[in-house]
Amino acid sequence: MTVDELTLTGERADLLAALGKARHFLRFTTRDLTDEQAATRPTASQLCLGGLIKHVTEVERGWAAFILEGPSAMGDVTEVTPELVEQRTREFRLLPGETLAGVLAAYEEVARRTDDLVARLPDLDATQPLPSAPWFEPGARWSARAVLMHIVAETAQHAGHADILRETIDGAKSMG
Repeated sequence: MTVDELTLTGERADLLAALGKARHFLRFTTRDLTDEQAATRPTASQLCLGGLIKHVTEVERGWAAFILEGPSAMGDVTEVTPELVEQRTREFRLLPGETLAGVLAAYEEVARRTDDLVARLPDLDATQPLPSAPWFEPGARWSARAVLMHIVAETAQHAGHADILRETIDGAKSMG
């Protein structure tokens, strides 16, 4: 059975609804754009719409893997190196050879897998230790629920960024 065929209620339905709404607004900001527009960085930030989709895809993919595999899925970061900064910078850009359609398709696949995970995960209270990184409290653990709420928050935050970028590109708004 697919997630669409399952009848979810309660917390899982609420998590999927919140995530679905945030994803919708993020994707909606890219409607009718060319690859060139999706790669444009129209504000003082280095963000572009295609890069935001790529970033959110990788964030969701990584955190879903964390729920299943623990901190090894994300790797430890002992220090912020120039290589790590470059990797993150590339994640926020639509690179040569990448297309908006391609990053949206990858996002759709990751979203489908995450939705399936939410529907089938035996225990939302199950915890994993966070990987070592300067931005995580040492020894902290997150439940699957906390991870999913983080994915919702991250997606919604970047949907807001995307809305500003889109309005700057051509005046189109996601709401209003």
